[in-house]
Amino acid sequence: MTSPFPAPLISLTWTDHVTGTEGYLVVDRLVRGVSSGGLRMRKGCSLAEVAGLARGMTMKEALHFDSGDTRARYIPLGGAKGGIDCDPRDPAAYGVLVRFLRAMRPYVESVWTTGEDLGLSQDLVDRAAAEAGLVSTVQAVYPLLDDEAAARRRLADAFTVTVDGLGLDELVGGCGVAESVLAALDRAGVPHSGARVSLQGFGTMGGATARFLSRAGLTVVAIADVKGTIADPSGLDVETLLASRDAHGTVDRGALRKGYRELPADAWLAADAEVLVPAAVSYAVDAVNQASVRARWVVEAANMPVLPEAEPLLAARGITVLPDVVVNSGTNAWWWWTLFGDIGPDAEEAFGHTRRSMRALVDRVLDRAAADGCTPRAAAHALAADRLPVMAERFGWYR
Repeated sequence: MTSPFPAPLISLTWTDHVTGTEGYLVVDRLVRGVSSGGLRMRKGCSLAEVAGLARGMTMKEALHFDSGDTRARYIPLGGAKGGIDCDPRDPAAYGVLVRFLRAMRPYVESVWTTGEDLGLSQDLVDRAAAEAGLVSTVQAVYPLLDDEAAARRRLADAFTVTVDGLGLDELVGGCGVAESVLAALDRAGVPHSGARVSLQGFGTMGGATARFLSRAGLTVVAIADVKGTIADPSGLDVETLLASRDAHGTVDRGALRKGYRELPADAWLAADAEVLVPAAVSYAVDAVNQASVRARWVVEAANMPVLPEAEPLLAARGITVLPDVVVNSGTNAWWWWTLFGDIGPDAEEAFGHTRRSMRALVDRVLDRAAADGCTPRAAAHALAADRLPVMAERFGWYR
């Protein structure tokens, strides 16, 4: 039987002529001639990592496709991803980013829509894209819009919306992750007020997730950043910590309250909590350190944080992993819901649409996992595989 996930359509390695830094672009699929996937920057990023992320984007797009919803204006795209093997804190990093985008300009203009990912902010990506001569990092999708000018205004307006000091573009991803957590708790009959959560990462995704979970009544007992883990079993003041972050999500230790403990960087993994949210790096949970996990759920806000060999070991101990292709798909979907006009540039409309969509998606995945007797990740892959042939037949799918 032909696999629904054949080899990527495009796989490129770029070498910066100034620093020798390598960057990568993988276009896994094109649907309607276009693909979607962010650009990350981290030391150690590899072509294999980017290929895995691009495949994940194909599945995220497919999972948000509802063949029966004739009202939806957003029709999912193909999957892609970009990556640069560079520390984003390196003084040379911005120049590398500009040169990478300049080299990738033909792809961004025609087939690859992109945006912020690990190590990069949307503001930085937009600034570098303009310097590289690009109109926009999502200009490849413009020919698919009914009214390009109105769509661009709508998305630009959405990026100006803030809620209690955080931008809507940052918040929607965390809203989606939090709703995934809440859906799992509700299905298991676990009260929100009695649930504790530990997060790795306090940047765009981790910080927004912490806000939504704390406001839903959960207790955030640990947060890890590059300096280590901040913990308090009685609960951390998320809003104060959010206000003390730098641009990379690192908390100012001078803002810590009396009673907060500073622990090693990996202490978040063994926290006494019902929910773990890895929201920072890939490959955070491996076959060895998974033995430290005490939580009931691991909810993947980051991309590929749980290694394949770790997941069955967690499952054998009754620990459920909610996969990244489901959990963190809300940010990508929000871009397209807004640009195509399914929602307007309004926070409450965005949060409501995100919550409904993510709740329905999590329920479908967990129902499929229960029916098939498999993990949620396997169920999500199966659901995506079911949708891809329909997308290919209806909209054109280029392998």
